[in-house]
Amino acid sequence: MQQYDDVCALVPTYNEGATIGDVVDGLRANGVEDVLVVDGDSTDETAAIARERGATVVQQSGDGKGQAVREGVEHIDAEYVLLLDGDDTNPPEQADRLLEPLVAGEADHVVGDRFGNMKAGAMPKLNQAGNRLINRVFARIHGENFGDILSGYRAFTRESFQRMSLTAEGFGIETEMAVECARRDVPVEVVPTTYRPRPDGSESNLDPVSDGGKIVYMLYSLAKTSNPLFYFGALGFLSGGFGLALAGWVGYEWFGPPRTSHEVLAVVAAFGVLFGVQLLMFGVLSDLIVSVHREKMRRLRD
Repeated sequence: MQQYDDVCALVPTYNEGATIGDVVDGLRANGVEDVLVVDGDSTDETAAIARERGATVVQQSGDGKGQAVREGVEHIDAEYVLLLDGDDTNPPEQADRLLEPLVAGEADHVVGDRFGNMKAGAMPKLNQAGNRLINRVFARIHGENFGDILSGYRAFTRESFQRMSLTAEGFGIETEMAVECARRDVPVEVVPTTYRPRPDGSESNLDPVSDGGKIVYMLYSLAKTSNPLFYFGALGFLSGGFGLALAGWVGYEWFGPPRTSHEVLAVVAAFGVLFGVQLLMFGVLSDLIVSVHREKMRRLRD
């Protein structure tokens, strides 16, 4: 068994007393001795159990998984960070799959693809469909396929994490890291991992509807600086499409008995089309600026 002396496992937790002991034991049994648990004021025995099993525990100063991850990295001096959930859905025995590409220098960020071996009952079908849709949208916006951008099982160099501009407070932290990797050309490798159901007595802190909506909104809002053509183009397409549809209806109704002022509707339709065209033009210009900026940054790095 390989010992990972320059790796710290970061485990954000909130009321994971039923599983945190197995997670810490599993990590230490698989060569990751340094385990940092960031506890978000759990009301159960999460912190006490983690300490008993040999983990370092710090109390989170804020709220949300994103804040816990950022705060946790500030406490870490190791070169590599292994991030996983405290609910035992991410098998600690597969840590080497994520760490080997980092140690070998093949990547700076490794994503554990939960769809590589998703056990029955681990994720509801609706959540699976939503995850796949979000991954397709991400690939469309950022031109990168990271397999499972919502995965909480990943590893990265501390240096690459510190170069990222991360602000997400909740479960959007994984999405934000994926966006930053694509935007900053961070070398990423995707490895298949197992995703298993929560054990009995362990309850999820994720709200599929609320958190899913926040993730979709974050994906779109972050496209403003990484793919402005998509960001402005989507708005422009909606506005232009609405204007064209309204203009078509005005034209169809022109020869019939008027129910509403055609002049007013025609003005609204013209505004929608013009606004849409302007957004598309602005998107093209912004995309050009971003492309030039990326090329300059790439030359500076080379």
